[in-house]
Amino acid sequence: MKLKLHGGEISVELNDSFFAADFNEALVHQVVTAYLSGRRRGTKAQKTRAQVRGGGAKPWKQKGTGRARAGSIRSPIWVGGGRAFAAQPRNFSQKVNRKMYRGAMKSMFSELIRQDRLVIAEEFSVSAPKTKELKSKLKELGLENVLIVIEAVDANLFLAARNLSQVHVQEVQTVDPASVASHDHVLMTVAAVKLLEERLQ
Repeated sequence: MKLKLHGGEISVELNDSFFAADFNEALVHQVVTAYLSGRRRGTKAQKTRAQVRGGGAKPWKQKGTGRARAGSIRSPIWVGGGRAFAAQPRNFSQKVNRKMYRGAMKSMFSELIRQDRLVIAEEFSVSAPKTKELKSKLKELGLENVLIVIEAVDANLFLAARNLSQVHVQEVQTVDPASVASHDHVLMTVAAVKLLEERLQ
């Protein structure tokens, strides 16, 4: 399929298997959810009675005191004791096969084209790390909430976008389904499109 570049009559040839795939909502949901789950830290932790400091000696003898039997001051029913069912660090990551990941990305980018949310430009850069310049360029394109996908590291572009909450810049190698799904538009250079096609073959 052919897609016209923004602001010109030049067209770029796109792979139909990548940019004209059917939208698989269930697959996209599963892959995006798995990616977001993988970003969870899962560092919540509490101590069991075995991990709390102290409590080695029996507080008082078993019989003859008139008090309840006690074997440790670190029992869960004591103040300062361990938790009965302590939370432990947890891994929230979910397994996603490579074929599923590629299928979801193809499905998402195909849907972006059908909804006119994918903008392809010959090149996109700023002359200096100035947010004002980037904001002006995006305004000309009519874009506000946008993910900019470039083919290689561009320090000026990264620094210029850093202060815009709705604008994010990613390289082709690091683009992920969650970022694509969370923006209204995706802006890509021609070189980035070709690299993405090669990556997801």
